[in-house]
Amino acid sequence: MNAEIRHVHPDRGALATACAQELLAVAGRAVAERGRADLVLTGGSTGIAVVAALPECPAVGDIDFSRVHFWFGDERWVPTAHEDRNDQQAMDAGLAELMRLTARTPRALRAPNVHRFPARSDSADLDTAARQAATALTPTPAFDVVLLGMGPDAHVASLFPGHPGLDAAGMPVVAVRQSPKPPSERLSLTLEAIGAADQVWFTVAGADKADAVASVVAAREAGRRDPALPASLVDGRRRTVWWLDEAAAG
Repeated sequence: MNAEIRHVHPDRGALATACAQELLAVAGRAVAERGRADLVLTGGSTGIAVVAALPECPAVGDIDFSRVHFWFGDERWVPTAHEDRNDQQAMDAGLAELMRLTARTPRALRAPNVHRFPARSDSADLDTAARQAATALTPTPAFDVVLLGMGPDAHVASLFPGHPGLDAAGMPVVAVRQSPKPPSERLSLTLEAIGAADQVWFTVAGADKADAVASVVAAREAGRRDPALPASLVDGRRRTVWWLDEAAAG
């Protein structure tokens, strides 16, 4: 049975620290119970703040990162190592530091455990990249947590209101064109792939998100799934968690 939980913190920094600590706790339990953990990271200022907080967590030394796999919820279709890529921002913010901190141990986080979407420099076109990414995700891993940011328009990953990607079925990855946010071409997990996760965590900070949070929460509480509010369309199989700062919580 799905439970929906809300955590409200004073600011983005406090939110990121608390979320990062709980993410590592989930990873530790997953490794102990099934031998690996699969965590989906998100971009955006709050999602990247969570990644930046990971190396500072006291539990880092207790986690067997050789059994932790990091994935991404979406990616911008730009070249490898481009500053706009979510994977590059995550590496710069905290994953590279986790690799450094654990490098001399048998529990090290290694590059193969960071699963990146194809880049513009790797694939002939966006559709080919989507097929490559889907192949890498077939069968879809048993994601323990999918982190999602949320835009002021209530989009999640790169699934925007009114875009055909919302209707993608039978596949874990969709090619996104004409994104209302640049760059216009992207790759994204589908709602099906996100909803297959054990837990979905929304990480949202800032007063500019308060109206969207209020609208989505109201829709969800009313049992209404609204395609104009993509964040209302997805739940974790066991738990859906909101990590909010006071400004976003309104």
